Amino acid sequence: MNDTFMKDKPVLPLLISMALPMMLSMLVNSLYNIVDSYFVAKISEDAMTAISLVYPIQNFISAVAVGFGVGINAVISYYLGAEDEETANTAATHSLILSAVHGVLIMIICISIMPWFLAMFTSSETVIEMGVKYSTIVFSFSIFYTIGLFYEKIFQAVGNMKITMLVMISGCVANIILDPIFIFGLGPVPAMGIAGAALATGLGLAIPLVLYLIVYFAQPIRVRIGRKYLKKNFKIDKKLYSVGIPVIVSLSLASLLVSMLNGILSGYSQIYVVILGIYYKLQTFLYLPANGLVQAMRPIIGYNYGAKEYKRVSEIYKVSICICGIIMIFGTILCLAVPDKLVGMFTTNEETIEAGQHALRIISAGFIMSSVSVASGGALEGLGKGVPSLIISLFRYVILIIPLAFVLSRVFGPSGVWHAFWITEAVTAVLSFFIYRKAVTE
Repeated sequence: MNDTFMKDKPVLPLLISMALPMMLSMLVNSLYNIVDSYFVAKISEDAMTAISLVYPIQNFISAVAVGFGVGINAVISYYLGAEDEETANTAATHSLILSAVHGVLIMIICISIMPWFLAMFTSSETVIEMGVKYSTIVFSFSIFYTIGLFYEKIFQAVGNMKITMLVMISGCVANIILDPIFIFGLGPVPAMGIAGAALATGLGLAIPLVLYLIVYFAQPIRVRIGRKYLKKNFKIDKKLYSVGIPVIVSLSLASLLVSMLNGILSGYSQIYVVILGIYYKLQTFLYLPANGLVQAMRPIIGYNYGAKEYKRVSEIYKVSICICGIIMIFGTILCLAVPDKLVGMFTTNEETIEAGQHALRIISAGFIMSSVSVASGGALEGLGKGVPSLIISLFRYVILIIPLAFVLSRVFGPSGVWHAFWITEAVTAVLSFFIYRKAVTE
């Protein structure tokens, strides 16, 4: 493969060729999320409530791993674009050690806080017990997840999206297969209920790491890891965290948002907490493919920025918004056409289905507008400008939506929370465009 293909190949074919593998793997990932919740819902609605309440902490763990991974991706892509492979290798080696440390700390902290966290949102001992059992098993696999994300990002940094696609799909497919076996039992495997769902998820996180290690040693890539690159380099560490920390905070805001909205909705009925959990499972089907595009765009835009191809950077940004918009149009049509079928995959409660389809129709009004903020945030992260990207996320997840949800819920009840979503996306789309423009001209 030509090492400068990210600088030489026409933008649209380049984006599509790198994005399609990631979008396919993200679609499989979103299918896993839906299937996983489908099987958990078969246990009981309490089980579905439990994983809905655990979701914010799971999202926080993902935020730490993915956020730091974005830093890894941006830094390595930049140095590869600047043809400084020695520094790229140093960044990769430091990133591996730091990813392992993150995994251990996440596991200890998150397992410790879960009983207290769950008790904030429910008084049901059954839900709390299920949530603690599920989270303890899943969070025990955190180090596999953080190191697996590290390898994912270095493969993406060199443009090898096909490997990351195959590895991610393998983990998701394994999870989908293991879910019914561990939950309901098969042959010598006993029925484990929600603990089985957690174990399937944990193994689904471990398998990708094993596959990445096999591929990395069998087929060397441009970025290498070694002892000689372990020398102190605070400049590299600072650069990794200067991009990674704002993205971690940005992604963690989704956890804060879900927790706050759960607090508002639980004041009305547990049904609305379940609906919010269902929505976040369903929206992965839409936003994960968009995230696949963003993951492809980051190394391309970072590489070209490092190579000082500034006009090409602008073109990559504009084309990415258009592709993201097409994905969002599809999601909007789906939610408007069959919202009852979508919600019905997770519950048989007629009241929940009725309220859920009403919520989906309202929330989906903001999908298309969100393409601007999603693409802008991703582009800024790829350029190593984590703080402007964080500002966009602050508007999406805190500054606008939480006050709006609180105020509108007092006027319109639970529907006010759903209206807060599309209003926030409309305002943030405009703000994110100007934030991006200002950041790239500084």
